[in-house]
Amino acid sequence: MAHTALHIGDSSALLHKFAAPFNAIGKAMIRLAESNSRMQEVNYLNGLTDAELNKRGIKRSEIAHHVFKDVYYV
Repeated sequence: MAHTALHIGDSSALLHKFAAPFNAIGKAMIRLAESNSRMQEVNYLNGLTDAELNKRGIKRSEIAHHVFKDVYYV
């Protein structure tokens, strides 16, 4: 069995600088996805109670399919 250890020490600042652009890109992609109107509808429907979803004829497990039904087929 092999054991490895990583001692970051002073190189942590360098790793942080290297990771910063990737973090920024990831956060921008998340903001972009969350601002999508379809994702806003998914979040809204997820916030409804099961009874309210039932009145709309939607099961909780089918929310994504309902919102994206014209984009993909499951």
